[in-house]
Amino acid sequence: MVHIRRWTGIATALLATELLVAGTAAHAAAPTPDPVRVSVEDAVTAKLRGQVQAAAAEHADSSEAEHAESSETRVTVTRKNGKWAFGTAVAVTGHEKDVHPTGAIFIARAEAGTWRVNFDGEAGFSELAAVSPLVNKQEKAVFTSAPSNPSGPSTMQAGGDYRTGMALPFAVGQTWTLTGGPHGWGGSELPYSSIDLAGGDQVVRAARAGTAYTMCRGWIRVIHDRGYSTDYYHLWSSISVNGAAVGQGAYLGYTGTDVTCGGAASGRHVHFGLRQNSAYVSIGGHDLGKWAFVNGASAYQGGARHGSTWRGAGGAIYNYGALGFNQAVVDANGGGAVNKRSGPGAGYALQGSVGDGATVTVSCSANGTSHTGRYGTTALWNRLSDGTWVSDAYLWTGVNGPINGWC
Repeated sequence: MVHIRRWTGIATALLATELLVAGTAAHAAAPTPDPVRVSVEDAVTAKLRGQVQAAAAEHADSSEAEHAESSETRVTVTRKNGKWAFGTAVAVTGHEKDVHPTGAIFIARAEAGTWRVNFDGEAGFSELAAVSPLVNKQEKAVFTSAPSNPSGPSTMQAGGDYRTGMALPFAVGQTWTLTGGPHGWGGSELPYSSIDLAGGDQVVRAARAGTAYTMCRGWIRVIHDRGYSTDYYHLWSSISVNGAAVGQGAYLGYTGTDVTCGGAASGRHVHFGLRQNSAYVSIGGHDLGKWAFVNGASAYQGGARHGSTWRGAGGAIYNYGALGFNQAVVDANGGGAVNKRSGPGAGYALQGSVGDGATVTVSCSANGTSHTGRYGTTALWNRLSDGTWVSDAYLWTGVNGPINGWC
């Protein structure tokens, strides 16, 4: 069931209700639980409204603030059982350029006469998912996969780990056009979390395995492990899903110009956004399809690099598939190949070479002689699966340090 609410008056009504509930609890003669006096739809709407308004204030954008005040929400409760509810919530925008809808997947539990609401990516979302009878086994595995210790073995972006394990959102082996370089989910705002892609067979596919949800017509969100999720917007003939498990490369829809929930689209494409820990994050520095994306000086500029090969906006991007968490892409920094050595240093015997753009598997790492590559100077060397060694200065791994432990 879809529940539509305008922003105006909701916060006041909720505050009054919360005061009523608090007063009732203070004078209750018996320790019985308070009845839930606020609908889950209104509780979800209030939380989403707060997030949209906070984002508008942070960006100091008058047009965003105007949209935050006038937008309607579409809250869809897809599962409900007693004190539990699960579904999607979308703040719909107009169809102007540089605006896009805001959405979340929510879990809610009735507590103390109201609803505790958490959105996907929040720590509380994982906590509720772990005990909710509405969340299936596959979803629990994904929702609770984010490590509580950011410096632990599954480090994420906050710990300097930019590995995604993702391919590009189209078939491996195809070449598409990067029609729009890194930009904000809504357009020009930071972070530059999104890219636009079109071409090939126009079939949009999941960048990594996870669980998929229809946010609205033309907009799919897939939640992955390691706190990541990916958004795919403007789709035609998109799938209708409510927590379905999808594999990497699974069909999601076709590129299109659908703007059912807001925004604008000129020419069919997929608007692909990267999220981590409940927020859009910079796509710069992350890898997709073995391309390391780089933000430009302004929105829609920038591009991606595979080895020494650079593609800017308008360039052709080949999908090499996902880079494994113990793999690296050779970046000869403009050269054709990188030397391999018998040990971690330039003084060791030469053991051949490996070509620019090649994928290598790293067994372990050690310190050796210092070298300077595209991303700076380092003394770190990586032992490859064939027993040879290559300086980390000439490998893109997504981590500033060892990716598979020390030798």
